[in-house]
Amino acid sequence: MLKSLSYKIARWRLKRNAQRNFLIYCSVFVGFIGGLAAVLLKFLVHFMEDVSRNISSHLPFHIIYVFLPALGIFLTVAWQHIINRDRMQKGIGSILYNIKKNRSNIRYNNIYSHLVTSSLTVGFGGSSGLEAPIVCTGAAIGSNVGRLFNLSPYEKTVLLAAGTSAGIAAVFNSPIAGVLFSLEILIGEITIPTFIPLLIASATGVVVAKVLYSQQLFHLVTEGWKMNALPFYIILGILSGWTAVYISKVGGMLEKGIFMKQNRYTRAVAGGLLLGLILIIFPTLFGEGYHYLQQIFNGNIDVLREDSPFGPWLANPWLMLLFIAALILTKIIAAGITIGSGGNGGSFAPTMFTGAFLGLFVAFAVNQTGLIHLNTSNFIAVGMAGALSGVLHAPLTAIFLIAEITGGYVLFIPLMIVSAMSYIISRIFSTHNMYWDHLIHDSNVHPDQDYGMLNAITLDSIINKDYKAITKDMPIAQFYEVLAATKANIFAVLNSDGLLKGVIWMDEIRRHMFNTEQEGHTVAEIMVAPPAVIDYDEPVSSVMQLFDSLDVWQLPVIKDGKFIGFISKSALLSKYREVFIHQHNQADLFAR
Repeated sequence: MLKSLSYKIARWRLKRNAQRNFLIYCSVFVGFIGGLAAVLLKFLVHFMEDVSRNISSHLPFHIIYVFLPALGIFLTVAWQHIINRDRMQKGIGSILYNIKKNRSNIRYNNIYSHLVTSSLTVGFGGSSGLEAPIVCTGAAIGSNVGRLFNLSPYEKTVLLAAGTSAGIAAVFNSPIAGVLFSLEILIGEITIPTFIPLLIASATGVVVAKVLYSQQLFHLVTEGWKMNALPFYIILGILSGWTAVYISKVGGMLEKGIFMKQNRYTRAVAGGLLLGLILIIFPTLFGEGYHYLQQIFNGNIDVLREDSPFGPWLANPWLMLLFIAALILTKIIAAGITIGSGGNGGSFAPTMFTGAFLGLFVAFAVNQTGLIHLNTSNFIAVGMAGALSGVLHAPLTAIFLIAEITGGYVLFIPLMIVSAMSYIISRIFSTHNMYWDHLIHDSNVHPDQDYGMLNAITLDSIINKDYKAITKDMPIAQFYEVLAATKANIFAVLNSDGLLKGVIWMDEIRRHMFNTEQEGHTVAEIMVAPPAVIDYDEPVSSVMQLFDSLDVWQLPVIKDGKFIGFISKSALLSKYREVFIHQHNQADLFAR
């Protein structure tokens, strides 16, 4: 019934709206819902964080911190297992996977599941961020709106990115950064046809967030930068690049899972308790950590002493410096444990936290020498941009996000220098950002545009299922009769169960065709093993790689172990051309 309704709506809108206008209408709707989702998520998390802090304030040394994260992660895992039936896709990498391999289709349940699970994880002290969950929520909103109106994969991708832009923009009150995030991370290219819907959705999300929940995550107060601080911004840029590499490697390794030999609930409790022990030592790592960042932005560095069991010793500035360095190294470990044990969150906020404390470390260390006085708030802000640029490989997003949060562009030059240096250093060690690194390694998904268009092709659409099955016991003379009645130049040799035993190429046939002694000879003598066999679930990009590496033009396809047909390289190239023309026609249609 729902599918029938969606087709009726699709026919209605095609009659009454130009394609470009309709996509804009959809982007407004997606931005509105994405803004509502961001507001709801911020409210839920801040409410639960306040409850957690009130409880912990009545206990010595925040003992409750040991148990709260375990409770939050346990409830998150239970929701995903019992209520959601393991159908929620966590992380920004899952969005990239769906864009490249699933024609930008995301399951409906991802719209609400991330709001619930990330609130439980972060609200009870999980040391991760809300940005990845709100990105996943916004992407699911855009994708499902596109599916409702039966839009093309290109249009669904645009709406998916529009939902992402709205979520990021609403969380940080930064519409330009929201747009750039989607362009740099999800789409990978900047074009006018994609830019306009993203900008509209982003602006809509910000308006909704301002009307319903004007409280910002944090507010930076910065001043203009001075030329004598430039060498130290360069040092910060170098350190940011190295820190980004550390975040990507350590965080990525932990996020893949910890205590993997245990069942999911044991893993959740064990990981939560381990995280709780870290929070006892470093209470600053509780939740997103933006509460502490705001205090430090306000010049109250003593907040690190007040909540720490090492408070009396941190009165010594050099011990405080060591403590800040420990926070830089530990935050991403805490975030990795949170996500790796089953919690739902992202590395966006931990990266910003780490970059902020790296900037604090540099400014605080230099100021202790007495050689020069650096503006601590400036270095905190620029450090955040440096870490984000290196981890995400998205320097434009990092620069404009911090510029919008600070309310101006007085730090634009330092932001550019530090973000560029961090990006360059990070790229030396990894060609792709941490999301693509995981996908390329685990799922054979590639960010290149060609791979995206190849994987937009369904394998079923290019399989030639019109074949004549033969057996290896068939006499050669009888096989020649089959050959005379068909134009095929490759044949599948099957057994009685439909299993592939070999193939016959025309080259092999020519060798035996003029053999006058064919009596008693069978197909088994001329069949050969295929150079490769394609699985029905294999991505089309992998199929193209097989054709190129083996230098063949036809390969057999199996499904559930049984032969179903052949794929030819020429059919694949022809289909690729169709997809290429269709996608560019879609972009041109919207641009007109």
